[in-house]
Amino acid sequence: MALRPTQKRCEIAFMPDAQTRWTVRKLSLVFYPFAMAAVAINLFLLGLMWQAIGLPAISPHLAVWCSVPLGIPATWLLGKWVRGLMDEADAPPHLSDK
Repeated sequence: MALRPTQKRCEIAFMPDAQTRWTVRKLSLVFYPFAMAAVAINLFLLGLMWQAIGLPAISPHLAVWCSVPLGIPATWLLGKWVRGLMDEADAPPHLSDK
């Protein structure tokens, strides 16, 4: 691994390669099934809680079908959160101490 003229030897371990860095889009594609399942479970449980105020409960099938489009924004937020955690983990120690 060749050093750039302005790069110090200790910085190499903390510099992630641009080609190996996971984007939010790629993370979202990986996490979509998990986020969609979490949304489906939360919708179903919310439907059960609606019974306390007199509304009918929603079926598990309806919760799954509603979670397909609602899982997209949840997955995007999850991808952004995980990307931020990965960036924080890749930062040099003196930059991540806040």
